[in-house]
Amino acid sequence: MRLAQLSERSGVSAATIKYYLREGLLPPGRQVNATTAEYDEEHLRRLRLVRAMIQVGRIPVATVREVLGHVDDSSLGRTIRVGAALWALPQVPEPDEEDKFVRSAHREVGALLDALGWENAKQLTTISPAYRQLVVAVAAFRRLGYDWGSELLLSHARLMHRAAVADLDFLETHPSEEEKAEVAVASAVLVEPMLQALHRLAQEEETARRYGFE
Repeated sequence: MRLAQLSERSGVSAATIKYYLREGLLPPGRQVNATTAEYDEEHLRRLRLVRAMIQVGRIPVATVREVLGHVDDSSLGRTIRVGAALWALPQVPEPDEEDKFVRSAHREVGALLDALGWENAKQLTTISPAYRQLVVAVAAFRRLGYDWGSELLLSHARLMHRAAVADLDFLETHPSEEEKAEVAVASAVLVEPMLQALHRLAQEEETARRYGFE
C-alpha cells in the first residue's frame, strides 16, 4: 500500500507517519521510485503499536525507539529480547537503600519470592525494574503504617502468575519472534491498565456486596 492508504487504514495522518519514519519508529517502505514507497501489513501492525505506546502509554518517542530497537534485535533469544524491550519502558526511580522501609520491603519481597518458588525472579533482583517497582510500592505502603508484607502479597502474586500464563499463551499464538516481542510490549502498555481497571471494578463490586450502598 502507498502512504495515503497506510494513513487511511491506520487512522494516522500522513504527516505523523512521515514523522515516525524520520524518527526510526517505523521501518522504511519499499522504494518504488525516487518519491514513492510501498508499505505492507507489518508496517500497519507496527504503526498501531507505536500509536498505542505513545497515545495510551504516554511513552516518549525516544523511549519508544529504544523499546522497538530491542523488539527488532533478532540476535537475541526470546527471553532476552522480550525482557530487554520491557525493561526499556519507563520505570520507577531507584529506591533509597538507606531507608528503613525500603530495607524491610526487600525482606518482605524476598520472603514472597521464596514462598512462591520464583527462582528466576530471585536471581534478577539486582537488575529487574519490576522487582524494584514492587519494593518501592511495598515500602510506601509500610511507610503509611500498613503492615503489607509477603503474606498479604502472596494471593495477589498467585493471581498475577495466572495472568502471566494467559499472557504467554496469547503471545505464543503469533508466528514470528518479532510479533511475539511486539505482543509483549503491547501487553505491558495495554494489559496492565486493563488489569488495574479490573482490580478496581472488582473492589467496587465486592465493597457493594459486603456493605451495600448506605
